[in-house]
Amino acid sequence: MRFLRNVLATIVGLFVFFGILFFGIILLGAIFGSSSDKVLVKNNSVINLDLSKVKYDYAGRFNYKDFNYVDSDADGVSDILNAIEAAKTDDKIKGISILNNYSELGMAQRRSIREKLEEFKKSGKFVLAYANAYSQSEYYMNSVADTVYLNPVGELDFKGLAAEVLYMKDLQEKSGVKMEVIRHGKYKSAVEPYLEQNMSEANREQMTVLLESIWSTVLEDVSKSRNIPTDSLNRIADRLGARTPELAKAVHLVDKVVYEDEYHNAIRKALQVEKNKDYNTIDILTYAREVATRRSANTSKDEIAIIYAQGQILNGEGNVNYIGEISVNRALKKARENDNVKAIVLRVNSPGGSALTSDLIWREVELTKKVKPVIVSMGDVAASGGYYIACNGDYIFAEPGTITGSIGVFGMLPNFKKVADKFGVNAEHVSTNKNSRGYSPFSDIDPAYKAVVTEGVENVYKTFVTRVATGRKMTFDQVDQIAQGRVWTGKNALDNGLVDALGGLHDAIAYAAKKVEIKEYKTVNYPEYEVKFEDMIRGFIGVSMMKTQDELIKEKIGAESFEMIERLNYFNKAQGIQALLPYELLIK
Repeated sequence: MRFLRNVLATIVGLFVFFGILFFGIILLGAIFGSSSDKVLVKNNSVINLDLSKVKYDYAGRFNYKDFNYVDSDADGVSDILNAIEAAKTDDKIKGISILNNYSELGMAQRRSIREKLEEFKKSGKFVLAYANAYSQSEYYMNSVADTVYLNPVGELDFKGLAAEVLYMKDLQEKSGVKMEVIRHGKYKSAVEPYLEQNMSEANREQMTVLLESIWSTVLEDVSKSRNIPTDSLNRIADRLGARTPELAKAVHLVDKVVYEDEYHNAIRKALQVEKNKDYNTIDILTYAREVATRRSANTSKDEIAIIYAQGQILNGEGNVNYIGEISVNRALKKARENDNVKAIVLRVNSPGGSALTSDLIWREVELTKKVKPVIVSMGDVAASGGYYIACNGDYIFAEPGTITGSIGVFGMLPNFKKVADKFGVNAEHVSTNKNSRGYSPFSDIDPAYKAVVTEGVENVYKTFVTRVATGRKMTFDQVDQIAQGRVWTGKNALDNGLVDALGGLHDAIAYAAKKVEIKEYKTVNYPEYEVKFEDMIRGFIGVSMMKTQDELIKEKIGAESFEMIERLNYFNKAQGIQALLPYELLIK
């Protein structure tokens, strides 16, 4: 036995040694590699706006505490915006090419990039777009180009917006699996599919208003860029009048129907490069990482802190893809205690999640705003728990198409009693006290337990509404009338008082600077996520394998089915009462 223990200890020791060596080499390469091999932009260059690897507003800053090393990425939407801004005044950059772009960005993210491209065009430089096929969301962003190209055998999707919700009440009855639901808010339709087999009028009403509001923003932006009246755009969508390249050109949604080689010739002509020669290009992420950060370096002492809260709200440290109270609250505390930071912009892009975590972050915002202004900028979604952490800001900006509100809470418990009975499983309990059993998924829910959970849901709802009423300087009843779990767009939220102004992150930063009366300043991104050695080892063992596994699953069952599995995984992780967006809305 001692021999086996020694062998096992040796194996473990070797594994840890090579693990440390592996990460050490990576870190050394990052440290020393970052100071050399800088990318040089050649004269007469074009930026290739490839957004396929861009997903989050903030790419993240990571502190590997065990190695005393801090690293950051530059593939967030904020980095893209900074890169386009830097390119406006870069004499070596002559234009931007959007070639067969595909991304997973939300509508508000696309709109912010779209607006930045509009600014770029005003500098006198060109923006050209080409695609073999345009999805509706990609066309929305590409339509800002000076000239829009389409492949002769391609297609263009322009048909309006729609949303689909699956109702599963009958499935529960047939399968024997029941979801015990406790909710507050007649519009809290996150759990409606488990209670009904058809969409309620309240839910249909809010979804109709939501889609129409977002669609009107799309129409207004496309109308401005393409010089086509919104009524005409609606008629085109109704009859699918741009489905072929010829039709798309006839209704002026595209300018030229050509093959890709002809598109590149057009760029060569704009650059005054001969047809048989290559022209200089640089990828947007490379430009953002290697060039834009140096060009935009600011020596000003005054700072505006941008704290990103993005993803669903869980608990713990948090990461770029989910919000945890530890990293966000640490960032808020660090920013308010830093004398150089004059104001804080809280960028929220979240459908909500844990009500408890939301309140913990709300409290830190409350402490911070007593010291420095906290201006909120809403991204694609700042709903339910996302609105909870935003409602306390001194001033709130939202994009017109931001999905927000959803002031409501719910609790949901899976029950397998019928399945257990069907297969001859009987759950017996022994307890010391009347309520010590709590909840068992293999027994009918105890009315006393349900009453306690319902009380908890009602208390959280009252607290939520009170937080909003205080932050927005409204009465409880005023908030309650527009709450009830109802979802609003940023445009609607401006009308009912849930936000103060329409605008993007840049507008929020400018407002923050004006509020504290500073003209020269630099922005500093937070939070800095702490990564422990054991997390690195865990990642070393399984991350690449997990990524491969996820990719294989997605390939086999499709992206939409994979997203459904990820949604179920979230509910498995979720603890306590949830302040979560009523549904996952994919705008196409």
